[in-house]
Amino acid sequence: MRTALALGLLLAASAAAHAQSGAAEGQKLAFDRGKGNCLTCHEIKGGDLPGSIGPKLENLKSKYDRTELIAILNDETKRNPLTVMPPFGRNRILTEQEISAIVDFLQTL
Repeated sequence: MRTALALGLLLAASAAAHAQSGAAEGQKLAFDRGKGNCLTCHEIKGGDLPGSIGPKLENLKSKYDRTELIAILNDETKRNPLTVMPPFGRNRILTEQEISAIVDFLQTL
C-alpha cells in the first residue's frame, strides 16, 4: 500500500514538473516573433509590445478546455471561417508538440 501511494505521489510530481517545463517552453514559443508570434495580435501578461487584433489572453483555463485550445491553434477557421488567426497546425507553422507546449502555457494564464 505504501509503495503504491509513493508511486502515485512520484507520478503526480513528475506530471506537474512536466507541465511546468511545457508551460515554460510554450511561453517561449508564444512570445517568439518567428514561431508562435501570439503577441502580434494578443495582449499576454509578461509580453512586450502586444497587438490588439485578437482578444487579451487571460483566464483561458476557465473559458476553454485543453482540446478546444489545441483545436483553435491547429485551425481556428473550422470554428470561425472569418478569423484572421493563422491555422498554425494545418499550415505546419507549429508542430503538435509545440502546440501542446503553448496550450500548457495558455492554461496558466
